[in-house]
Amino acid sequence: MVINYTYIIIAFAISLVFSLVCTPLVVRLCNTYGLYDQPNARKVHKYSIPRLGGTLFMPSLGLGAAITLLIMYQGINKDFEIGLSNVMMVVGAIMIYLIGIFDDLKGMKATHKFIIQTIAALIFPLCNLMINNLHGLFGIHEISIWIGYPLTVFVILLIVNAINLIDGIDGLASGLAFLILSSFAYLYYELHAHLFSIISISLAGATLAFFFFNMYGKIGRLKTFMGDSGSLFLGYVIAYLAIKYQMSQEPIGFPYREESLLISFTLVFLPCIDVIRVALWRKFYGKAMFEPDKTHIHHRIMQMGLDMHQTLVVIITLFISICLINYGLYVGGLETAYIVGIDIVIYSFFIWIVENLKVSTT
Repeated sequence: MVINYTYIIIAFAISLVFSLVCTPLVVRLCNTYGLYDQPNARKVHKYSIPRLGGTLFMPSLGLGAAITLLIMYQGINKDFEIGLSNVMMVVGAIMIYLIGIFDDLKGMKATHKFIIQTIAALIFPLCNLMINNLHGLFGIHEISIWIGYPLTVFVILLIVNAINLIDGIDGLASGLAFLILSSFAYLYYELHAHLFSIISISLAGATLAFFFFNMYGKIGRLKTFMGDSGSLFLGYVIAYLAIKYQMSQEPIGFPYREESLLISFTLVFLPCIDVIRVALWRKFYGKAMFEPDKTHIHHRIMQMGLDMHQTLVVIITLFISICLINYGLYVGGLETAYIVGIDIVIYSFFIWIVENLKVSTT
């Protein structure tokens, strides 16, 4: 079944409106029960902020996708099929969502969260949804399950925690997630994979609504943070979409597309490479892997003298620039391995600049 843009718009609108209507209710709930993200030496905000804005991501996605699919198919019929991997993805997403809520409400040790994240990540390869082809990267194409299984789990954990850890200033995690999800909505639309296009755009709608309250909610005292319930859920869904898109194995995956791995890589590159850099930095200086600090890309840029909004613009510009550069290089015929290397050089050079340049605030 080929869908038109109407269904994409419907899914986006339902999710967006639902989140816009319900976010003030969530903020009121947080104010009533004192559910705040408290400021400390590591965080950049100076006031107590309601922290459960991200709890609306999952219901908004579910509502937007469910209503749109029912409209498309005019109810459940023989053409409507949801495979095992999709069902299991929902199970894993619920696990991630629930531990995020628990952490937001009660607090949870990072190691305990990581264990549950690993269990949720194992669902992917158990359903034969995994990285099974490197599409010529370093001259490698198909890879065995003994490499694909652990590589898939590693990538999922990397993306989930990358989105979680980059959620350090207003609009950053939601802004990047909106761009990534909107891109996947278009990419899956081009593949006529309507379910995944609708999932992507529904979550993009919820993310855009959150972005509005996160950035400008202070005006009406409706500012909120997404919390772990939001950032972990975003990361898990993005990981699913990225791995699903690059997989070339019918009927689970899609027909072989040379560029699919590079596209997934490009969309998640910036938050993931920053997590890798910080992890290596902590290892080099003998710090605990899960110890919070202020070494992420947004912290480094703010240490230059820029404020949060300026930092957001810089990182979003960097993200878009990398996407455009990769597209240009691929169209120009450059091999994927060289494009990956150029991305790493660009990021490294950028970090070197922000760590050696101070911006005058006068």
